Amino acid sequence: MMKGRILLIFCWMFTGVAAQQRPYYTQYIMNSYIINPAVAGIENYWDVKASHRMQWVGLQDAPVTTYLTIHGPLKKSDYERSSATSFRARGENPRGTAYWRDYQAAEPHHGVGFTVINDKTGPLNRFAAYGTYAYHIGLSPRTNLSAGISAGFTNISLDAAKLDFGSITVDPAVAGSGTLNRLKPDISAGLWLYSKDFFLGVSAQQIIPQNVSFSDNRVSLTGGKLVPHLFLNGGYRMQLSEDVTFLPSALIRYVSPLPLGVDVNAKFQYQDILWLGASYRHKDGFAAMAGVNLNHSINIGYSYDLQTSKLNTVSKGTHEILIGFLLGNKWGDWCPTKLW
Repeated sequence: MMKGRILLIFCWMFTGVAAQQRPYYTQYIMNSYIINPAVAGIENYWDVKASHRMQWVGLQDAPVTTYLTIHGPLKKSDYERSSATSFRARGENPRGTAYWRDYQAAEPHHGVGFTVINDKTGPLNRFAAYGTYAYHIGLSPRTNLSAGISAGFTNISLDAAKLDFGSITVDPAVAGSGTLNRLKPDISAGLWLYSKDFFLGVSAQQIIPQNVSFSDNRVSLTGGKLVPHLFLNGGYRMQLSEDVTFLPSALIRYVSPLPLGVDVNAKFQYQDILWLGASYRHKDGFAAMAGVNLNHSINIGYSYDLQTSKLNTVSKGTHEILIGFLLGNKWGDWCPTKLW
């Protein structure tokens, strides 16, 4: 029994300190709110996103992440009443040069949001729920800055029945321990600078470092620690033609004591209807992405990741699907106007 406890302590310390504790996402370029609370309320409608990610398919007990996000302005504005997106003429691109020439910063406003995440890896499951508040101000006629904060809780649970002790003989009472739960407060914060040609965001998740342990006199795991996750991302918009836009972006993540993680993304968008993209995650792999705006209320995105690390020998890749709903989209925008 003592050997079993020592093994669990070692494993928990290793996974808690040497790995990213928050889920990876590939399609954060479709939902920047999932990594930065300052995005809440950026559009003039309520944005609902639901996502399901199956990581490293083919590997037993690999991570599976599902989330639902909802965010929007506290009070809708009519600042887009005379914009080029108030109508959609057949054959013309409402995201063409006319729209970007007349682009205006959003009026100062408040945004709110809500997030629910469930992330499961083997015997560990993380369920989290947050509420968000953000405020957007205009810095210039075409540039906004927003600040946001999310607060909520994280419940980390351990299914003792799924613990694997290898060849070590374990008291049957351990497997009968059921599910152990630990509830922790959680806070995230961020800033988001956006304009017609660029965006730049910085955010911190899991701001409060906390120790996590499980013990019920039969299972004992100690030494785990939740550490802050820092993100810096930015992108630029390039109009290649009247119908095609090129949107390169990058994201840098830092989780102590790991080295910096870097993603480089490229997205090509045809009018406001269809987009294709690719991503490279340094020393990890590549991803292909695609999305379509079915109408002014529904959009869908899909990505497939292929690992270049040793995981590629046992994994069949990673699938992530996302579906979005634009609620109260009065002006019929087929794609975001401030968050591209």
